[in-house]
Amino acid sequence: MRVIHGCEVYGVEIDAETRCGHWHSPLDVIAIKFRCCGRWYPCFDCHKAVADHEPSVLPSTDFDEKAILCGVWGHQLSVREYWLANNSCPMCSARFNPGCAKHYDLYFEVK
Repeated sequence: MRVIHGCEVYGVEIDAETRCGHWHSPLDVIAIKFRCCGRWYPCFDCHKAVADHEPSVLPSTDFDEKAILCGVWGHQLSVREYWLANNSCPMCSARFNPGCAKHYDLYFEVK
């Protein structure tokens, strides 16, 4: 666990901007608040490695809840804000990894 911008982020080999041992490119600077435990993790694999339970996805009815943490600035975004932000933080313009879209179904209810 590492405290980043006042948030406890759990996972494997987490750096100061939420990159982890699984995803560590310059663009891998978000953490996701998992619905099942309310804890921040850099990725699904980090949750799998350190949590003692199965993950659950955030239902679409809760997409206005703050569930994304910008590891550069510390700004928290709702899922809707994150999707509308065009792969960058609306507060600091840090670029987010567009490849994360390939894994949305691991985190969010997608239809």
